[in-house]
Amino acid sequence: MIVSDEKRGQIGYMMQPQNYSVNDGEGIRTVLFLAGCPLRCKWCANPESFTVSDKNHLVRAYSVEEVLKNIDKQKIFYRFSGGGITFSGGEPTLQLDFLDTLSEKLYDDGYDLAMETCGYFDYDRVKHVLRRMGLIFVDIKLMDGENHLTYTGKSNLIIHENIRKMGEDLLPVVVRIPVIEGVNATEENIRETAKFVKRHLKSPKMELLPYHTLGDYKYDKLELEKTYLSYERPSDAKMDRLRNIVTEEGVQVVSYL
Repeated sequence: MIVSDEKRGQIGYMMQPQNYSVNDGEGIRTVLFLAGCPLRCKWCANPESFTVSDKNHLVRAYSVEEVLKNIDKQKIFYRFSGGGITFSGGEPTLQLDFLDTLSEKLYDDGYDLAMETCGYFDYDRVKHVLRRMGLIFVDIKLMDGENHLTYTGKSNLIIHENIRKMGEDLLPVVVRIPVIEGVNATEENIRETAKFVKRHLKSPKMELLPYHTLGDYKYDKLELEKTYLSYERPSDAKMDRLRNIVTEEGVQVVSYL
């Protein structure tokens, strides 16, 4: 499906919205998974989001009106739980017109908004949308630039710079790390990340997320190579030790699991 100019911002590609989520912000939320991502993380749990296309039958076109109707049905859950809507992906900023239109309407209607982002975007083009968010989750996969390029396909320089800018703009940011044995689950990487977060955010917060393979079945469906098979989930004891390192560096550890 090609979006015409007159409908730009009114139609976007998404995976199926997830209602009743409690892991992606405060309260009960609806998560909107916008398709498309500039990164190619080797452990990605949402490989169907790599491109803005409905050819794989896991992504389809949604109109703004259709999304708003779904959200309207969930209002009672947001109201009594302090929840709202979380934009996720993929990378939601890749469909900026659609994200802008949706977030503006929802913001004007008083919904609590959050965003999950890889941080790889043009800050000047996106900052007006970021300012509508009550909470922004930004991933730092790896602090080392070469390793980040190896495991995600992109440099982390833009991501780091965008986090600095969000800190300067006093935006409500939580830095997330998907913690993966064999990739980034080292004390050195976690400590360096915490130091960076402490240095650039006024109210520094981090969430450490243990690796999972919940997207495994999607690789079978899409006939994609499983490049993550050598990775492992850290033990609970290891996760506790890494969280203690974050705290030692003066950063608050939060959890939405």
